[in-house]
Amino acid sequence: MPTAFMPAANAAASPAPVSDPLLLAEQGSPEVPPRYDPRTRALIEGPIAPTLIRLAAPNVLVMLAQTSVGLVETYFIGKLGTDPLAGVALVFPVVMLMQMMSAGAMGGGMSSAIARALGAGRRADANALALHALLIGLVFGLIFTIALLFGGEPLYALMGGSGAALAAAKTYSSVVFSGAVLVWMFNSLANVIRGTGNMAFPALVTCAGVVVLIPLSPCLIFGLGPFPQLGVAGGAAAVLLYYAIGSAVFAAYLRSGRCVVRLTLKGMRLRWPLFADILRVGAVAALITVQTNLTVAIATGFVGALGPAAIAGYGIGARLEYLLIPLVFGLGGPLVAMVGTNIGAHRPDRALRVAWIGAAIAAGLCELIGICAAAEPRAWLTLFDNAPDMIDAGSRYLQVVGPVYGLFGLGMALYFASQGAGRLLWPFLANLIRLLIAAGGGYIALRASGSLTGVFAALAVALCAFGLINAAAVAGGSWFAKPPRGNLPPQETI
Repeated sequence: MPTAFMPAANAAASPAPVSDPLLLAEQGSPEVPPRYDPRTRALIEGPIAPTLIRLAAPNVLVMLAQTSVGLVETYFIGKLGTDPLAGVALVFPVVMLMQMMSAGAMGGGMSSAIARALGAGRRADANALALHALLIGLVFGLIFTIALLFGGEPLYALMGGSGAALAAAKTYSSVVFSGAVLVWMFNSLANVIRGTGNMAFPALVTCAGVVVLIPLSPCLIFGLGPFPQLGVAGGAAAVLLYYAIGSAVFAAYLRSGRCVVRLTLKGMRLRWPLFADILRVGAVAALITVQTNLTVAIATGFVGALGPAAIAGYGIGARLEYLLIPLVFGLGGPLVAMVGTNIGAHRPDRALRVAWIGAAIAAGLCELIGICAAAEPRAWLTLFDNAPDMIDAGSRYLQVVGPVYGLFGLGMALYFASQGAGRLLWPFLANLIRLLIAAGGGYIALRASGSLTGVFAALAVALCAFGLINAAAVAGGSWFAKPPRGNLPPQETI
């Protein structure tokens, strides 16, 4: 979309080493400010709330579109029976681990590095970071493929799977993780584009793919028309086709020169400082994602002691919680870009303002969804199955955990903002405490009463701790060694 970011002489003079943007922010603005691309300038100078909402709208759309794929797939798999539904519920936390790690964790590190480079006027580094991001995605995709093809079945058995449910889990897992590289390529390239502040193109590609994927999934599950009947494997096969085509489109766009950042091999050499700039945020964020999904996996194991119907009920209920993550990521993508760009441009005061406005929006949306789900849980659960035991387990989960979804949204938004700032110590600690409360409290509740309600109460307390600790850390100045100097300039608006 934009053409010239800065003069060629400035681009050539970009320093190769990647310095700490927060330390630069504390030292004050550079004497000669860089010349910004119009898209980058909007992130630094535009009114905060309108800019955030404008960027978030297509990003929320793309996240809801991606989530709808999983929901539609679950709906059709539910028609195959409770055992296939339970099998997919066992695999679901691991699939979401990969999605969250590639799109929100390591992907957030990619967006953050790109945004900070552009904010600091280092376009040459931003171009090189695109290639480094793609290589990181390829490596992580291969790791997921190897780990789950060999270790998937024992993991699902440990989570409570057995019999036909475990067989369905093994089948679904083998197909979806054989193409893990495609998922990582798709999300890595999309996050490179989002790091420039362009949320619209990833949204366009994703929504176009979903239009094709939604009818394709049932065709491969049930064998409609010329398509083979693949059962639970059919949904996974359709998803992989979607990611393959989307990755090709993103790569072509980044190589076309129409994006602020260009993906090219010409004149590029691999540099550890650029890998480190992504990994120092993305690796910690990935650990946070592992903690989040481990929490769900442990809870699934607790629930698994009560049978496949209970697993299915909790799995469907927890899908609504997972639906909140893409929703908050809709805001999180712009938060990473805006916070990172302002940090790179030596505007830490504005970066903090962006974080709190985004967190308030996310908390309000998530709380609204949680209250509605707690009031009418059957409206959600019966979309997938009508088995009484499944409805009972899912209802109890939503009635106990739903009312605290607002604090979960608050914590997630501040986590994404912290990615943009490149400071993830406190989000990591907050999520670790969440894991300990959920695992320890759930274990004690299950041993003491054998009731699902106690397990779900522990999960609710854990979400509260996650949100409140993140909020307290950002409010206490955790992004900076000392508070940022100066106030918002007089013309600053929200």
